Amino acid sequence: MKRILLHILFFLAAIACNSAAELTNQTQIETSSAENHNPVMNGADPDVLLEKDIVWMYPTAGPQGQFYAFSSKDLVTWQRHGPILDFSSIKWIPADKHAWAPGIIKKNGKYYLYYSVGPKPSHIGVASSDSPAGPFTDSGRALLSDNNDPNFEAIDAMAFTDPQSKKTYLYTGGSVGSTLRVFELNDDMVSFAREIPVQTPPSFTEGSFMHYRDGIYYLSYSHGSWNNASYSVHYATSDTPTGPWTYRGVILSGSQRHKGPGHHSFLYNAVMDEWYLFYHRWNNRSGLGPFRGSRKIAIEKMVYETDAQIRPFVLTDKGVGPITLGDSVKKNGDDKSNSR
Repeated sequence: MKRILLHILFFLAAIACNSAAELTNQTQIETSSAENHNPVMNGADPDVLLEKDIVWMYPTAGPQGQFYAFSSKDLVTWQRHGPILDFSSIKWIPADKHAWAPGIIKKNGKYYLYYSVGPKPSHIGVASSDSPAGPFTDSGRALLSDNNDPNFEAIDAMAFTDPQSKKTYLYTGGSVGSTLRVFELNDDMVSFAREIPVQTPPSFTEGSFMHYRDGIYYLSYSHGSWNNASYSVHYATSDTPTGPWTYRGVILSGSQRHKGPGHHSFLYNAVMDEWYLFYHRWNNRSGLGPFRGSRKIAIEKMVYETDAQIRPFVLTDKGVGPITLGDSVKKNGDDKSNSR
């Protein structure tokens, strides 16, 4: 009888051990999964703005014919706002066109959203709002049209205010012709003061982005075809926001599992003195493409080398966050704030 009871006890103990092992394995898997924050959502072409302790992201995402904004206080949990702009209410957009690739900037207390309208012949539109959450009101006309120019396509607008001169520039162009054009905006932000002749940097295709750090202007941009493994990000530097450019090379390219990263933006988080990259990619894909389906938005931490060049990025599943966000912080007695 004792022997039978011992067998029963051993049997129950074995079950308990196996159950504990399964629970431990399950917990490890869940913990590992919880530590991965990439991708953050479906979408493409993300542009970002840091407003106090909130990041606002404006991607190509959601139903065609509408733009949405997404906000986060930690780069992990996101809240959707909108639609912030509905193209059905914009009379100048032809019925056979759609819009994508919004670019955001704040100036004079207002928020301005620049966006692409295509297919070619393409246009750049602009809308404004008193809040980063919208709604945005369109200016009522195209800011720029390419008029079917075979050497230029009016897409992928990005606005940048030079922290030195306080002038605001619009960078645009890509795909057809692979030509970069730069315009100085008037103070109303919905018209041009002038076009500034610039050179198109090596390996430029589309999706330009300008940022400034420690006296250096960094022009980054996408190269290759958006729907295959050739898509990547290159960059060049200058001591002015309009060049001439010194080409620096590739900083973002596909990995074994994630392909075609590009159409990016950079964000400076002053409270932690850190920079981040926001971009889209084809997640968990193999081969060279063309890829179909939904692109994914991901975030990576940015590192500058001692010579001020950007360290090439590794496409991660871990991503960034949760982190503390803030657009200004006292550092060594000086105010350090986010400039874009």
